[in-house]
Amino acid sequence: MPRDVRRNELTETESFRERLTRVVFRSWRSKTIAIVVGVFLLGGTSYGFSWAISLASGSNAEGLAATPLALTIVATASPSPTHLISPASSTADAVVKITNPNPFAVTITAVDLPSYNSPSWATGYSDSGLTTAMAGCTNTTSTVVWDYSTGTAGSVHTLTTPLVVGPSGNANNPLYVTLTNDVFSSALPAACEGAYFNMIPFTGIVATGGSGTPTTTPATDAWTS
Repeated sequence: MPRDVRRNELTETESFRERLTRVVFRSWRSKTIAIVVGVFLLGGTSYGFSWAISLASGSNAEGLAATPLALTIVATASPSPTHLISPASSTADAVVKITNPNPFAVTITAVDLPSYNSPSWATGYSDSGLTTAMAGCTNTTSTVVWDYSTGTAGSVHTLTTPLVVGPSGNANNPLYVTLTNDVFSSALPAACEGAYFNMIPFTGIVATGGSGTPTTTPATDAWTS
């Protein structure tokens, strides 16, 4: 954490938002910040289903169970985020593209967040493609984290509305989602003015596979605690 945070007053489990009352905000010039989320490959996803092919009596064969494929959540600069970090706001939107390679819909109900501890802060870039890092706006200086993250990696945060990502080939797959005000900075340094941020990946998601009406893209969602 920045040196203006009194670490000995903080517990390991309290959220970054709970810490806000103990953080001194630095002043900085008036440029706003656009947030772009980094690349997430969610291989540890839990899907709540298993299909077995039944056999007629006397048949000599094996049953089969489907093996779900991991979803992919990647950075995208479109649609543009509405809420940006500024001197008037400590939170911002993140925009993601979720792709489901499975032949069935997948419903996401929660995300697992990384720890807020440095070096788990987002790195700043001068371009939305996240190719040119900005000097002085690193994963140890930016203070940009997922809102409501805690000192322990893997904390689970329920989405306001479940997201149903349609099956492969569906018109709403990939699903573009704006995560409203789910990025937080306690004391954004001047070196990060105008930056795009490569957010630290989610540690996992809570999801189930099967039926469901796909969420229309683009969508908005959030976690609020």
